[in-house]
Amino acid sequence: MKPELKETTERLGSAPLGKLLLSLSLPGMASMITMALYNIIDTFWVARLGYQAIAALTIVLPFHVLVIAISVGSGIGISALASRRFGERNLEAINQVAGQVFPLAGLSSVIFLMAAVFFAEPILTICGATPDIMDFATQYLTVIGFGMPFIFFMIMGGSLLRGSGDAIRPMAFMITATIINIILDPFLIFGIGPFPEMGVRGAALATVIAQLIGAGLTFYYIVARKSAYRIGLHNLRPNLPIIRDIYRVGFPSMVLEIMESVVFALFNYVVSAFGSLALAAVGITIRIVDLAWMPMWGVSQGLLPIVGFNFGARLWDRLWRAVKLASGGLMLVTGVALVPLQIFAPELIGIFSDDPELMVIAVPAMRIFLSTLIIVGPSILFITTFQGLSKGKEALVLSLIRQLIFFVPLLFLLPRILGINGIWLSVPISDILAFIVSGLWLFREYKLQQRTGARSTVPVPEANPKN
Repeated sequence: MKPELKETTERLGSAPLGKLLLSLSLPGMASMITMALYNIIDTFWVARLGYQAIAALTIVLPFHVLVIAISVGSGIGISALASRRFGERNLEAINQVAGQVFPLAGLSSVIFLMAAVFFAEPILTICGATPDIMDFATQYLTVIGFGMPFIFFMIMGGSLLRGSGDAIRPMAFMITATIINIILDPFLIFGIGPFPEMGVRGAALATVIAQLIGAGLTFYYIVARKSAYRIGLHNLRPNLPIIRDIYRVGFPSMVLEIMESVVFALFNYVVSAFGSLALAAVGITIRIVDLAWMPMWGVSQGLLPIVGFNFGARLWDRLWRAVKLASGGLMLVTGVALVPLQIFAPELIGIFSDDPELMVIAVPAMRIFLSTLIIVGPSILFITTFQGLSKGKEALVLSLIRQLIFFVPLLFLLPRILGINGIWLSVPISDILAFIVSGLWLFREYKLQQRTGARSTVPVPEANPKN
């Protein structure tokens, strides 16, 4: 007799797929959209300090993306492996996986804290900082460095909870932290009431405080045994075979995000040739585009535990129906959202700045970036599916193809021909090529399973394959 699982976990193999995808994706969407809204509001307040301050935050973004790369990549591996162990009903192995969050988050945070505090200027120089924004950027990066332990644990711990089918708590913790951040921003930036006026340091400190609260809530929920996990002290010891399994799945996402950081630094370097005003325009545009992209990551977070659980339970038909449903639904939603985003691009950018020179750069950038929005989501889900199938190598290759084979060459080639608009066009062209390659590769995997008979594997008795 197999061990009983919590209802939130059991439903991964039995609940109706449409409702299940919504219940797992909507909380992730909400938390990711809230994060994007924070970035937008943060930029709104920082913009009051001048476009150089916006450019400074833009220059810091590659470092922040690198932090997200390590934490999200680790989290995806943890979530996928945990959901697979739940599908196998192996409860001791589940808690062994969960325990690895603590040493992994601790080691990563120490490395990045030291880098931000002691090597701020060299890092920012690599990221393309111009002399007129170096002081702003150094202030911001040094302060957010002290939030590294909190952001690593909050993201990895949230992924662990999602791996058990619990998407509500990570959403609640993320939204709570973001709201606190939004509230603190103007007080700490401008020195309202009893708070000191700290400028960009205030924006960074508000972020650190919010991350501390989000991480604290996540920590309490896990260690107080309110989740599906029962972690003992012996589970906290680093377990190299489990860590290897975590990164076999999560490494492709980590590499993808690391490449995002490297490419973002290259992107800033190319844009910086057009001046700090162009960097500020990119900073505003990226915040708005992120708001459109965040729902895709929410759906990806919702799909991953479904794929992982049904892979572990050998429910092949259900697994592939989930992938098709998630991809089609995401294309529909992003297609509808694309229309107003394109029409009202000037008004959205005007919220931050009415500088006519900045508008000339930012409006076409935003419209070009968003032109392929409808296919970006499925491309992300295709890679997510390979991760859930524990095919990390395939997901890694697809991630690298998009960045190294398509985007980087276009980034350096097109501006020579088309000027600054060539920089913007390199994004949608690489998106189209990546969509074609990843879609064909996943279809090949689907047909391969049909030929080998993997889809006829008998499901576990506890699940209902008809749902």
